Amino acid sequence: MSVSIDLSGRVALVTGASSGLGAQFARTLSKAGACVVLAGRRVERLKPLRAEIEGNGGDAHVVALDVTDVDSIRAAVAHAETEVGTLDILINNSGVSTTQKLTDVTEADYDFVMDTNTRGAFFVAQEVGKRMLARARGAAPGTFIGGRIVNIASMAGLRVLSQIGVYAMSKAAVVHMTRAMALEWGRYGINVNAICPGYIDTEINHHYWDTEGGKKLIDMLPRKRVGAPQDLDTALLMLCANESRFINGAVIQADDGFGV
Repeated sequence: MSVSIDLSGRVALVTGASSGLGAQFARTLSKAGACVVLAGRRVERLKPLRAEIEGNGGDAHVVALDVTDVDSIRAAVAHAETEVGTLDILINNSGVSTTQKLTDVTEADYDFVMDTNTRGAFFVAQEVGKRMLARARGAAPGTFIGGRIVNIASMAGLRVLSQIGVYAMSKAAVVHMTRAMALEWGRYGINVNAICPGYIDTEINHHYWDTEGGKKLIDMLPRKRVGAPQDLDTALLMLCANESRFINGAVIQADDGFGV
């Protein structure tokens, strides 16, 4: 028996889509048939990805979004729905980090991480969730297909790691936020789940794995390897699929066993 996930006719908003995991998530959803809205602060960096997706036969749109600004969030979501219609899927992916001991964390460091990873993630999900809720409440019986929100947390939200304590705190909050939203919104057909990636090789950290510190870290991992963005494709598609209606409030570790 073969199983395929078809997201044709669905509209997905992907935050932090200008690079790394966000860009891969957008490619993956587009290949499954979804119309993707690429959101980020650096609009110029989103345009090549849009051209790539459209060149492969997909449907992609670009919207400016600063997750640290609630007005920007509201404007971006409104713009997206005006341009492509109601949002069926949110990939809540924007994230930042700093590296230092907790005693060296400044107020600016703390706010930088928390404003994006926790506060920003909450208000993006809230804005999209409000619109999904309104659609659910106003739908005729049997016509509403529900919504899918996937929050991108981190294994650091489940297992504290040294030097990135504030990042771990911010992602632990995203994990609990996911469960809270799943509890309140699940009755309306809105499924909220989280993916907790382990160490993934992206253009942002690619150079690090060849350094002495990077090699030591890899040697600590269960299978002594880091993942690729594509390693998250299956979990992402499963959580976005119409068939995942019985999966709500799940926190999926995609970390190659690091958290075991």
